[in-house]
Amino acid sequence: MSRYRGPKIRILERLGALPGLGIRLNQKILAKKNRKKENKYEKEKRKKKKNESFPIRLKEKQKLRYHYGLTEKNLINYVRKARRKKNSTGEMLLKLLEMRLDNIIFRYGYAPTIPAARQLITHGQILLNGKTNNIPSYQCKVNDIISFKKELFKKKESAFRALPYLQNGTSSVVKIEQEISREDVGLDVNELLVIEYYSRNL
Repeated sequence: MSRYRGPKIRILERLGALPGLGIRLNQKILAKKNRKKENKYEKEKRKKKKNESFPIRLKEKQKLRYHYGLTEKNLINYVRKARRKKNSTGEMLLKLLEMRLDNIIFRYGYAPTIPAARQLITHGQILLNGKTNNIPSYQCKVNDIISFKKELFKKKESAFRALPYLQNGTSSVVKIEQEISREDVGLDVNELLVIEYYSRNL
């Protein structure tokens, strides 16, 4: 299954806020939801739905997929990798996804969305430990240094996001100081429901 390239606003209407798709788009959909008012019949109809456990798990899984821009096959592979680790499978899954190169560039403020960060990487603008890296899914490690080929970003230091696991020497150089913790994950998701969703397939 290929990566989703359709209207992103439909994804946000269904799943809620996803930071990886952009702040403006999220604000737009939230404003639209506030204008909409459900009548009593629709609310009662939703409450009477049977077998709600599967849709909830599916929704949490879809949040991860669309936020990080993954295919179904990619996400299954990440779940398998996380299950091989000794730590909690859910936390390891989030750590693997957060330590992707495209996500780190987005989280630190170099790109407005994860797809934009992916484009920067594939165009060869990113240097990892002094060497060109054009793989968005590359798993970054502690002490890796991320920089740019050209001075593309002339923002003030205050414009960049303060993240405890990243440290910047200058506005165009980032060093990964430590492993990411669950509290630092920038997405509101229940990872245990994602693991439960895939439990039958693995």
